[in-house]
Amino acid sequence: MPVSSPYPDVEIPEVSLFDFLFGDFGDRADEPAFLDGGSGTAITFRELEGMVLKIAAALAERGIGAGDVVGILSPNTPYYAAVFHGILRANATVTSANSLYTAGELAHQLTDSGAKLLFTISPFLDTARTALAEAGLPDGALVVLDTADGVTSLAELLATTAEPPAQIVGAGDTAVLPYSSGTTGRAKGVILTHRNLVANLQQIAVMGNVTSATKILAVLPFFHIYGMTVMMNQGLHARATVVTMPKFDLVEFLRIVSEYRVDRVYIAPPVAVALAKHPIVDQYDLSCVDIVFSGAAPLDAELGHAMGKRLNCTVLQGYGMTELSPVSHCMPDDRPDIDLSSSGFALPNITCKLVDPETGQEVGPGGRGELWVKGPNVMSGYLNNPEATAITLDDEGYLHTGDVAEVTDEGVFSIVDRVKELIKYKGYQVPPAELEALLLTHEKVADVAVIGVKDAEGEEVPKAFVVKQESGADLTEDEVMAFVAERIAPHKKIRVVEFIDQIPKSASGKILRKDLRAREAAAS
Repeated sequence: MPVSSPYPDVEIPEVSLFDFLFGDFGDRADEPAFLDGGSGTAITFRELEGMVLKIAAALAERGIGAGDVVGILSPNTPYYAAVFHGILRANATVTSANSLYTAGELAHQLTDSGAKLLFTISPFLDTARTALAEAGLPDGALVVLDTADGVTSLAELLATTAEPPAQIVGAGDTAVLPYSSGTTGRAKGVILTHRNLVANLQQIAVMGNVTSATKILAVLPFFHIYGMTVMMNQGLHARATVVTMPKFDLVEFLRIVSEYRVDRVYIAPPVAVALAKHPIVDQYDLSCVDIVFSGAAPLDAELGHAMGKRLNCTVLQGYGMTELSPVSHCMPDDRPDIDLSSSGFALPNITCKLVDPETGQEVGPGGRGELWVKGPNVMSGYLNNPEATAITLDDEGYLHTGDVAEVTDEGVFSIVDRVKELIKYKGYQVPPAELEALLLTHEKVADVAVIGVKDAEGEEVPKAFVVKQESGADLTEDEVMAFVAERIAPHKKIRVVEFIDQIPKSASGKILRKDLRAREAAAS
């Protein structure tokens, strides 16, 4: 039997994301919507809306409109939100790129999404220019959020005297194209509509006490759907103040939380390790912190409790995917009694199934099965990839997550295993197939398979099992790791290498990763 959320359905307005988030700010109009934690620079709600409309007008002047895609390659900054919503207000679509991407990875996203323009920052210009050239885009298809000689700046866009275009996009139109590997394979464009994003904001609003008095720390990147929805857009929805950080640095993190009295902190599990164990934490007044919410990868319950005890705060976690906009399950603020190793309840308007991957039969409470999710936050599909869409979305509208879960009689879900091949390193997706394809280009590698293994800290890391060519007897582990590191974003690096005689495969030639996992388990 499908398991429905224990929470009543919420209304999903049939409007664009701009219309949903902007408008009457009331007494919050001149309060900070976004505040840069490093410099203290703030943008008020009124100022932000003005910027959004100016950016929309300037983009329309440059011929950007409905059906067009614009990329953003930038770390977190208050201006990211202005550009993001300016693109949407121009009736266009955002594709958010990982700021750690190499030029080749960025070029793939720009080409696959059909992007016509890219916003970035001056330190990323070399990567951006190389990617534009690879994608066949002119060097002039660049705008920097700061300044750079010979490149259009955000300040120039904001100086336009034009009026914003009429808004013609609606709830069913595509809003963003973040890239995700889904359950397997290379990163694919995830089609998320305005309604998907509006729905998820309405759904998560029920689960947490986020108000105009809340200060949210946004250290997790806005290019990632977790940062985009749960930090950037939830802050706007609640009229809260979002304090931004461009990257994680523990000392700066602690200073910002303490100085700006941040009370709601969203993290990925690696941050929890530092907050629970590092001695420097005791040097800062973190009494302001009320909630620490972990997502993007499973949080160990023992670690979460240790962090909560040290900070004297409530620790919660949730579950989601880019394809779910992203949240489908979470622990609500008022239920800290729920097992911290769980992912909490299904959000309002969501129905789930647990399906045995071997038999295809549904399983009930106490059983284990692949988690299938249905709701208004489920993506439309993968861009230009009907085959991957058909594998992931069924005819009833259920998204097959590739994760194995259990559910209690009360409706509390726990993720216990993974059907899919994807590796989660510090919350980032690492598709084994991409690393395998890259390593097979090495002249000394005959065959390879990549799986996720646990390191000394319990973090999942990519491990390569490598079969050497006859001519590659001198190939070393360090050479393999360096070869990958030079060609890929840092979070995708191979961290462990083992040379073996043969990769286990099925009769059809598919890598038997379960055999490699069993080998790893036996070795450990």
